[in-house]
Formats: sequence, structure tokens, C-alpha cells
Amino acid sequence: MAEARCNLARNVVNEKRNPESIESNTSSSGSSSSDEYDGGGQYAENSPWVFLPEPLFIKIFFHLHPRDMLNAAQCCRRWYRLSKDDYIWRKYFRREFNVDASIPLKRGAESWRSEYRRLTNNVPLVMTDVLTKHSHQVLHVSFSHNGKIFATCSKDGFVIVWNASYPSTIRDSYDMKKLNWKYTQYSQFNQSDTLLLVSGVHFGSPHSTSGEIAVFTMQSKIFHGFRLKCRVTNRPYDIFGTWFSDQHLLSGDLSWLAHLVSQSMLWLNKASQEVDSEHTPVRKQIYKFYNRNASSIRAIMVANCPWLAEDDSVGKGRKDEDGDEASNQSRATDDGPSGSGGRRAGNPLSHYQMNHDPDSEDEDDDPDEEPEAGANPADYASPIQYLEEFRQEYEESYYDSSDDCLDDDDDDDEERGGVADDSTELSESEDDIAQLSTPKYLIFSTGSKTYTPHQIGFKRITGVTFPRRVEYGSTLRERVAIRERQRELQNESPPVEPNWANYEAVADRFDRVDKLIDLHGHIIGMGLSPDHRYLYVNSRPWPKNCVIRNPLEPPAIAQEIDIHVIDLMTLKKVGKMLRAHKAYTPNTECFFIFLDVCDNYVASGAEDMHAYLWERYYGVCLAKYQHEDVVNSVAFNPRDNEMLVTTSDDYEIKVWRSAAKAKKLGIVPVGKAVEFRKLNRNNRPQPQPHYRSRRSYR
Repeated sequence: MAEARCNLARNVVNEKRNPESIESNTSSSGSSSSDEYDGGGQYAENSPWVFLPEPLFIKIFFHLHPRDMLNAAQCCRRWYRLSKDDYIWRKYFRREFNVDASIPLKRGAESWRSEYRRLTNNVPLVMTDVLTKHSHQVLHVSFSHNGKIFATCSKDGFVIVWNASYPSTIRDSYDMKKLNWKYTQYSQFNQSDTLLLVSGVHFGSPHSTSGEIAVFTMQSKIFHGFRLKCRVTNRPYDIFGTWFSDQHLLSGDLSWLAHLVSQSMLWLNKASQEVDSEHTPVRKQIYKFYNRNASSIRAIMVANCPWLAEDDSVGKGRKDEDGDEASNQSRATDDGPSGSGGRRAGNPLSHYQMNHDPDSEDEDDDPDEEPEAGANPADYASPIQYLEEFRQEYEESYYDSSDDCLDDDDDDDEERGGVADDSTELSESEDDIAQLSTPKYLIFSTGSKTYTPHQIGFKRITGVTFPRRVEYGSTLRERVAIRERQRELQNESPPVEPNWANYEAVADRFDRVDKLIDLHGHIIGMGLSPDHRYLYVNSRPWPKNCVIRNPLEPPAIAQEIDIHVIDLMTLKKVGKMLRAHKAYTPNTECFFIFLDVCDNYVASGAEDMHAYLWERYYGVCLAKYQHEDVVNSVAFNPRDNEMLVTTSDDYEIKVWRSAAKAKKLGIVPVGKAVEFRKLNRNNRPQPQPHYRSRRSYR
């Protein structure tokens, strides 16, 4: 029946386009309505197409491919008007992109037709650059906040800064092996894009965890260019490091207290480290956390959370719905997606609530919209499961991608390579921490059952200050002598070493974690949404109901990666994407697969030699990006959601832009990503075989 309708529609398109088949007189009713106007000033008297009811037209149009329907719209004004019916485009949109019928139109979107156009023309699918200057595996990529440059880190020991304009060219580079680095692994620009944090791993024994953070100035050539500004120790190296403010960064240190017990110390460091005075402080310890079962703090990040200012009770013993003190639950885990009693919590709500919540709407269930054979989304990639509360929270500013940030620059910025010089930085004597007013969360991965990171920790950052001057007191020898004399006078016995394995006995010596969320799997990547409201986490799950008897022998991990979504306003797991993409390396060699989040999309690398992209609001997988080896990292241009960069173990960096942006810039594409659309399902490549274990250094 559907095929007959399609043939009928195509026949009438041909008939309407053939002038010889149209009678050159008006209809018997003498009507001159534009609804019957055929585009050539002629009317078809007694033609059945003139009197065909609109619902039947719409039914026929729905069985056409959108391109055929747009061709039909050129026949006459009536068909053109009918072709813009949003009911048709809603069905096209849901059918081709596999969007659940219960999901309403994104708030702020003009129409289903405009959304169809966006996911067709404005998703970064066209490969416009292939950069091959690295001589080894490329581990990470990050963009500046103004979107004009991006930095890549590699196992070859180099950090390279690229211009984001087309074609991408090298702006600066530095060989960190000169500083005894084994490789570079991570980079991050500060808020003003005047400094670049680069994290790396030192040469050493195979099991060494020693790393370092270097800070470079992002000046133009006129101001001495890419210049090393300071170096900070960082241990273990997979803490990575992060900016705390525009001029201060966080690093870590690790020391062992007993068998399988250690402490992680987080340090606040000045990016401008003075050398002219020994009394000028350059770092300060801000937190010290207790680690059990050979675990440690890793992958730290800082989120700005303005909503915390409205709730002064957070972290101060606020009672939850069961009446328990939040401080008493500081080390409790959150195993479920909702609060106590199954109450709906979080934004967006979880997959569990989506399937079981009786309040969820089922919008526009259409009996005529039959499911397509083989349309299981697991055939290509799992969707993100959301409820309507998430979509209602979406701000309208999320929906439109920014204009090309390269078009609105000042001439002075262009001359400086698009990056401000040091004249825009805070002076080295000015303490920008004192000016911070937005509450923050410290976020990190850790573990309590095994050394592999399986929990997300949250600590509200409060009362952080930085000393302006170091006041030296007595020397260590003098302090020890004073303490010994006091013991002799008081007949005290020598101090007894505390039992470090008993956390309750030594808890007062450490900072408490405000919240722990256990993901029951190996955490291999984290990314914040641009507004810092949602945390997206890559995790490789453990077997269900597994029992860990030895913390040094963690459970086997799945060969697929789950993506979890955590709402930082409620600190609840509020979304989940099961078996999203592939990873094959075993637990002992597991490493980071970085993901990135922009206003419209979520993207992640994978070990099946592809990166994947999902639409954030509708939750559907849209595309995968080809490489010749494992894809380690992805990054969206923060000023242009239509530009994506992927990096891989194949030594290549690929730049992807939307078809609309490539056309605007006059770019001849070098390739195209694989789109996940129902009409192209039969053309999809076969699943990749299990990939080999490929890392020996982690």
C-alpha cells in the first residue's frame, strides 16, 4: 500500500510538471483560488488532484522521501503550502532519526521542519581537515573558550596549538621531552585564553605515577610567543590538573600511609610563580582526602554552580527527605536514579523513571506510524533516555549554534593570532581568587572497593584563600627540640602511630567528601555541559552482582561503554545510555576515552576506531566518525557547535564541519561521517571485530 501511494504521488508530480497534461482553462466553479494554482498560470479543470482532500495529500506526502516531497512542493502553491505542514515533518523527523513519539519539540525550536533541517545540514558530518603533524598516538584535544585555537597532546611528547580557521595550521608547538616528559596527555585553556595548562607523564619505571603540569603563555609572536611560564609536580599523573581560576590551577600529590591506604592532597598553585622573593607563596594545600584499597583521587575538574548560592545549607548538615543529616551521608553512595520513596528527582530524569513513571506523557501516539523492521536503536548505538523535565529545562539559548566565531574578530585580535596578550591578564600581584563569587564543586573520580576508579566524588569548594606572604617560623629542628622538651616536662610517652586502616579513627585528619555516586564500573572519561549543570561520564560496567574479594583484582569490565548523566543541582544520576560504544582493553590497561558536551550534542571516542555523536535533547545517535585506530578524544568548538575535532591512535587529527558551514566557507570535503538514519540503515558498515589491546604504558 505504501509503495502504491509513493508511485501515485510521483506520478502526480510528473503530471503537474508536464505542461501538456494540464488543460488551459479554469475550473468549472470559476474559482481563482491560489490553492489550485499550478505555478504556470493554468488550472486543471475537473482534475482529481484539485479536489483531493488535504488529509489524503498529507497521507501521500508522508510516504515520500523528504526530497521527493520538496520537489512536489514546487508544482503549485497549494502543494507548497501543504509541504510545510509540520505534522508531516514531525513524522519525517521521528521516522528518520528514530526519535521516540513521546518526545515533544525542543523548546525554542521554530518547527519540526527546522529541526529536520538542523540535523541534516548543521551537524558536523563533513571531514574538512586531516592533520598529521604528530608522530605518535594523539591522546587529547581541547579548544580555547573563544573557539579560535585548539591544542593537541600526543605520545610523541609534543603539545601543538592549531588555528581553528580553515585550513587549520600550526600556531605554536613545544617538545616536552626536553623537560624529561614521556608524553603529553591533557591540556586546558584558562578562562581568558591567555594561558594553556599542559599535563604530562614523566619518564621513569613502568609503574611510576609521576607527572607534571606546565603552564604556557598564549602570547602573539610580538610578545615572545608560546612561552613556558611555570611547572608544577602532579602525582598521580591521571589527576590531569585543572584551572581553578584564571590565574590559579589545581594539582595533586599522593603519599602512602599504610598497606593499601594513601592520602591525596590537592594543591592550589599560582600560574605566575615569582622567583624574586623567597617570601612570596606560590602554592597552598586546600584538601587532603583519605584513600582506601589502593585507590586515589583522579581526573579532577571544577564546576561553577551558581545555584549553590541559593542554598546555604548545602554541605552544612541539610536534612534530606528521610531526616538524616547530609554530613552523616558524606561517604554514602547513590545507587539509584531517584530519591527515597521513588520520588522523581533530577533533570533530566533517568531511564528507569521514563519507563515506570505514570505521569509521563505519550504524545501523539499515531496508529498509522508503524515501526520499521529492524529499527531497534541498539543496531547502531543506544539513545540517551530522558524524560520531559529535562527538555523543559533546556534554555532557548541552547538551540541555536553560534555564528562562525572567526567572522566577528577585531583586527587587533587577528594580528595577534586570535589570542589576547599578557596585557589582558591579571597582574601577578593581584589575587583573582578573592574576586571569585560563584560557588564551585570539585569533581573527581575515585574508588573505595578497588583501586580502579568507580565512583564520582563531589566536594563543595568553600573558604579558599591564598596567602600573600610566607612568614617563616622556627626551623624543623627547633620545633622538634621544643616538642621533646615539652614531653620530658610532662612525662609523655612517644606518640603512637595511628591505625591508618581504621578510617573512623583518623577521619578528623582528612577532608570529607560531600557526595559519592557509585557507577559500578571503571570510569574512563568525564565531561561537563557548557552551563556546568550536567556531568556526562563514560563508564565500563562490571558484571551484575559481582563480588570484589581483592581490591587489587577488580572485576572484569564490559567491552561496551555506558554514558551516565548526573545533574549537579541534585547530585543524582538522571540519565543513562546503555552500551553506547566500544572499548576492548582489559581493566589493568584501561585508559581515558575523553568525551565532550556542547549545547546541542554529546560526542565521545571509542576503541572500535570511531567517534560517536548524539543529539543532547532528543537523545538519539546521529553519526560516527571514522579513524584507522582507537579514537581517544573529541572536542566541539565552544563558539560553533558545527565544528568537531577527533584525535586517534592512528596519529591523525580530523576536523569535521557541518555541510552548511563547509558550503559557507567554500570547503571541498575530504570525506564524510556515517549517518545513523533509518533510510540509510542498509548501507551501514558491518560491526567491527573486537579490537586488540593496544596500550602498554597505562
